[in-house]
Formats: sequence, structure tokens, C-alpha cells
Amino acid sequence: MTGDHQTLALLLFSAFIAVTLGITTWVSRNRHGSAEEFYAGGRLFSPMENGFAIAGDYMSAASFLGISGLIALYGYDGMLYSVGFLVAWLVVLLFVAELVRNCGRFTLADVIASRMRERPVRIASGTSSVTVSVLYLVAQMVGAGSLVALLLGGTSEAAQSWTVIGVGALMVIYVSFGGMRATTWIQIVKAVLLMAGAIAMTLLVLARFQGDVNHLLNTAAERSGHGKDFLAPGLRYGGDWTARLDFISLGLALVLGTAGLPHILSRFYTVPTARAARRSVVWSIGLIGSFYLMTIVLGFGAAAVLGTEEVRASNAAGNTAVPLLALDLGGGAGSTGGTVLFAVVAAVAFATILAVVAGITLASSASVAHDLYASLKRRHAKQRSEVAVARLAAAGIGAVAIALGLLARDLNVAFLVGLAFAVAASANLPVLLYSLFWRNFTTRGAVWSVYGGLIPAMLLVVLSPVVSGSPESLFPGVDFHVFPLQNPGVISIPLGFLAGWIGTVTSSEPPDDARHAETEVRALTGAGAV
Repeated sequence: MTGDHQTLALLLFSAFIAVTLGITTWVSRNRHGSAEEFYAGGRLFSPMENGFAIAGDYMSAASFLGISGLIALYGYDGMLYSVGFLVAWLVVLLFVAELVRNCGRFTLADVIASRMRERPVRIASGTSSVTVSVLYLVAQMVGAGSLVALLLGGTSEAAQSWTVIGVGALMVIYVSFGGMRATTWIQIVKAVLLMAGAIAMTLLVLARFQGDVNHLLNTAAERSGHGKDFLAPGLRYGGDWTARLDFISLGLALVLGTAGLPHILSRFYTVPTARAARRSVVWSIGLIGSFYLMTIVLGFGAAAVLGTEEVRASNAAGNTAVPLLALDLGGGAGSTGGTVLFAVVAAVAFATILAVVAGITLASSASVAHDLYASLKRRHAKQRSEVAVARLAAAGIGAVAIALGLLARDLNVAFLVGLAFAVAASANLPVLLYSLFWRNFTTRGAVWSVYGGLIPAMLLVVLSPVVSGSPESLFPGVDFHVFPLQNPGVISIPLGFLAGWIGTVTSSEPPDDARHAETEVRALTGAGAV
């Protein structure tokens, strides 16, 4: 990249960071330090504001950089990520949003603990939420490293490392000082910027091909090196039975995982009522749906304009396809238009990463303080001390995410998010659905459901080709993989549901019909909701 690209992009990075730090400072002066203010922003956001914030939380680096890169590399099979991420919102809208808002206060564990023994349930759910959040954070860190490495010439590992560290430090500042209110406004600003950038890029791609989508797809197929196979199923997931099973596993994880993501569930508590939570989801579906349609155009556009080999040469995982496409659409390297468009897209992608990591860090620090810490202290902790623990937890989670982000920097960010979705669908979704809909569900069933999904999911990831056994693995020099699939969802999700059922039917504890009835009325009507 030329000095002009670097200078302009870094100026835009700096402007966004200055604005977000300004928001954080302003919010920190006006807060009163209560748990409700820190975790839920005082529940003062409108459905439209929260819808934009949910969209900002969900449209991550995996969406903007990773999915477009996978489509540029694998065509039709890469597009399946877009479909999976979008369809998942129907599960959230139909089964989760309103009921979670009515039953909980700040975290997923609040919903489950409303009819169970609190301590074991909160410890299990808090552990699971932190694990999912850290996996999701790693993907954002990898995206940030890839982006800045491209900006600085694509060769500097030191630049990638310092970027990951810098993003980690910023997210700790946002969460520690601003809490949910600052995080929400950062996500709203980011969602507006991302939608504007995606719309502009999509229009430029379509203009390059005179609005002829068929011409765009045929050119992408020609320049991919795979011909018509690029537009048909099977390029990535059709080689053998293992690849096909991996696709089923990924699809299950994407469609079911969203409803178990802690940072998405926590957003439903920032609005005053369950009706507002449902309307928030409707707003977010409109934004997210249009965005994922645009990622399909951008992915095939990158293949058509740049060629698959150029995308792969810049970054083997495809994470830099969209910034490179922006450079070409603006007029190419050295042109003023190319410089400006590349810098704007790079800055929007960087803003995306900062906003998403802030949301995830807040959700995971809330789980540490509100669930784990408060449970271990037997709920004697005062609200103010719980918030102090949440701020410390944000720093600890940031440090872990930085370390893992440095380790996983060569993996595709959309693929990494797929792993986080698999763990969320395995450990969080079964216990959430059982708690809301099964009258006989017990505390043992809840704990077994969480660990019965979490432990197999994590174990299968460790024993999969993701960690060892191939040149693209985290540890390419060793091979201890025994599980053939890259995504564990097809095994671990049923295990989570099965473990919850076995735990319940073998439990000597009688189900509490009165508390279930109370939870059911509260979930469906909002009576008694906080």
C-alpha cells in the first residue's frame, strides 16, 4: 500500500477512535454506577436504537471481511454463511427475544435461574457464556490484524500483533468506563457507517457490470479458476462425506447459535418492555437481511474484479477481499479514488471490529461479575462491588482474547465465528429452550445441559483439523486430530439437548410447578418483568 493509503486510513481510524472515546467519556460522566446502568444502559433505548445496536453487534468482521472473502474463494459454498447467519434471526424472533426480555435482568443465567437453584446454574451458564464470548472475540482480533497488515503492506507480523493488542486495550476502555450505554452508541454509529459503506460498494460493483448480475456471476466463475463449479454446491463442502457432514454441522451451528450468543441476548435488556425487544429484532432483521444480501454481491464482485488467486495471494483465508475490491473499484492503486475508497472501507471495517469487541466484552464481563462472582460470594456482594468486578473482568477477558488472537491470526474470521456459534448452540440454546418451555426441567438438567454441550464442543474443536494436522491449523507442525470435522455442531448440539434430558429424568429433585407457572406467565405476558 502507498503512503497515501496509510495516511488517510490511519486518519479515519483515529477519527473513529476519537469519536468513540468521546462518547465513552461523555457517558462515564453522566452515569451513576448502578448495575442496571452498567449492564443495561438504564433500559432507556428505543426499539429503533436497539435494533441498530443489535445489527451493529451482529454485523461483525466475520460478516464484512470473512464471508465476502469465503464467497470470493469458494463461490456458492461461501454464500451459505450469509444464508445461515440471516436465517438464524427467525429463531431469535420466534422463540427468544420477547421471552428472554420478560424473564431475565442482565444475562442468560437470569432466565434459567428464575426457576432453578441459582448457584450451580449461574456458575455453569457464566462459564459457558465467557467461553463463547472469548471464541467470538478471537475472530474479531484476527480480522483487525489482517486489515492493518494489508494497510501496512501485508508483511508485518509486528504490525498485526500490535493491532491486536491495541484493539484489546480499546475494548477494555470502552467497557470499563462507558458500560452498556457507551457500547450501544458506538454500535449504532458503527452500524450506520457499515451500512453506508456496504451500500456504496455494492452499487459500485453493480455499476461495473452495468447492473447485469448474470454477467457478474459468469465473470466471477471465469476468474475463479473453477469455471461453472464456482456457482454450484460442493467446491468447499462437497468433496466427500466428511465435507458434507461438515456443511450440515456448520448450518446447524449458524442457524441455532445466534439465539445462544450472550452479547446478543444481553441487548434485549436495554429496552423498557418485551414489546420493544420484539420490535428491536424486527428493525435488526431488516438491517441485517439487506446487509447479508450485499455481502453476496461483494464476494462475487471480488472474484469477478480481482480474481480468486489475487484474493488468496493477499490473504490465504480471504479476509482482505473487500478492502482490495474497494481499491480497484475506486480506480486502482495510486489513484485518488482508490486511495479514498480503500481508506474508507478499511476504517469502516476497523470501526466494525471495535464496536463488536466492546459488545462481546461487556456481555462476558457481566457473566463473570453477575453470575460467577455473585454466585461464589453467595449473593452478598453489593451492586457497586459487582460492577467493579465486571470492570476488572473486562481487562482479564481482553488479555485472554489478545493472546488467542495472536495465535489464530491465519484463520478465516467467518470460520472462527462458526466455532463460537457451535459452542453457543451446544451449551446455551438447549438450556434456554428447556427452561422456557419444559415444565419438568430441573436444576440438574440445566447444569448437565450446559456442560453436556460445552465440554464435547470444546473437546471436539481441540481434536479437530482446526487445531492440528493440516497446513492451515493453529499448530501445523503437529498432528493429534482424531475428529474429522472442522465444526463440532452436528455432534455437540444434540449432546447438549440429550444431557439436559438425562439430567432431568434422573434427578431426584421434583420439578417446581409453581415456579414454572410463574415463569411461564411472566415470559408470555411480561407481568412482573424487571
